[in-house]
Amino acid sequence: MGFWSMHRNIKIRIITSFLTRTVSTMIFPFMAIYFSIKLGSAIAGALLLINVIASLVIGLYGGYVGDRLGRKKVMIIGQSIQVISIACMGVANSDYVDSPWLTFIFMLVNSLGSGLMNPATEAMLIDVSTPENRKVMYSINYWAINLSIAIGAIFGGLLFENYRLQLFIVLTLVAIITLYVMTVYMEEVYVVRKTVEKKNVLKGMADSYKVVMKDKAFLIFCAASICTLSLEFQINNYLGVRLQKEFETVHFLFGNGITFDLTGIRMLSWISAENTILVVLCSALLIKMLKSFNDLKILYVGLFIYTTGFIILGTSNSLWILLIAGLFQTVGEMMYVPVRQSIMADMVPNEARGSYMAINGMVFQVAKMNGALGVMLGSFIASWGMSALYFIVGMSSILLFMKAIGKEKYEDERNVSQIG
Repeated sequence: MGFWSMHRNIKIRIITSFLTRTVSTMIFPFMAIYFSIKLGSAIAGALLLINVIASLVIGLYGGYVGDRLGRKKVMIIGQSIQVISIACMGVANSDYVDSPWLTFIFMLVNSLGSGLMNPATEAMLIDVSTPENRKVMYSINYWAINLSIAIGAIFGGLLFENYRLQLFIVLTLVAIITLYVMTVYMEEVYVVRKTVEKKNVLKGMADSYKVVMKDKAFLIFCAASICTLSLEFQINNYLGVRLQKEFETVHFLFGNGITFDLTGIRMLSWISAENTILVVLCSALLIKMLKSFNDLKILYVGLFIYTTGFIILGTSNSLWILLIAGLFQTVGEMMYVPVRQSIMADMVPNEARGSYMAINGMVFQVAKMNGALGVMLGSFIASWGMSALYFIVGMSSILLFMKAIGKEKYEDERNVSQIG
């Protein structure tokens, strides 16, 4: 099944998400630098931490209300909050105001809007997809995410410093268009289950997430996902630090006396660029090549190749070996990501998809913290020791996925009627 033959909601979400993420990537990855310059590194770090925590907390509430009010309603509320907050961030960055504190306040509000709607959005994609087309849907979404990040990162580096206000204006327009399309054209396909008993919100949330916490298969699946994503976050954390310290600069000499020094930091950027270029250019081809293979085999082989890439990245200082390791890591990633997301969607019960997606959203943040932990561990563990740790983490992810998928008696194990 091709993209244009998929459900309207899927097409709307992937296209609007691509546009939003493209412009967002021109702004938000550079906000840490902005706050550091305006307020100092210590305050900037604290503000960004508050932003992450607030997004996590509101995400739990968003998952709960997404199952109670319906996906579309929660998405519209969240998108409306984002429209207002992004517009206000633009005002806060105008020549007349130029306030970093107002910028942070409205960035926090924007994160609350995003955190509120994300679980409902992910649940909606599962609602309108089928087991047959989910892998293709997630593959296209994965490709679109990487392309938008690549475009955003390139233009953000060129425009953020001098054209920040203009970028906020463009992002506001994109957010307004997204809200309009979402309101007018998106369909609500989720039927909210009526409940007789009125519950306190906190008690209702506790009961809702209690059901998720009892789902051992899903929790093991989340643990496996944390392992794989923790490896991914090593690239911009420990691996970046290691290459900066250990990689010997390679000197390139071109005609007319032109030289180029490939330092450890530049080597890291080459590996990241290699990943993005391969995903954008080759993911569709890889999907076609693997179409006839069993999904579980693709998942496990992909994870093994992915882990192998990180093991090599953890120790090698050779230019060509590092590029080959980056190739392994990227191919493994392209193999396992769509399959993992498709299997996860099959595991989630209809009546609690919002709550399940909220917990799944926390996987990303936990893995991000583990990425930072890698820098701390790498300060007293040798590079070969970190590679050994990557091997353990990677193999653990494969074993945990096997165990989670082996418990795939979802309907029998869950008592969905507990949710209400």
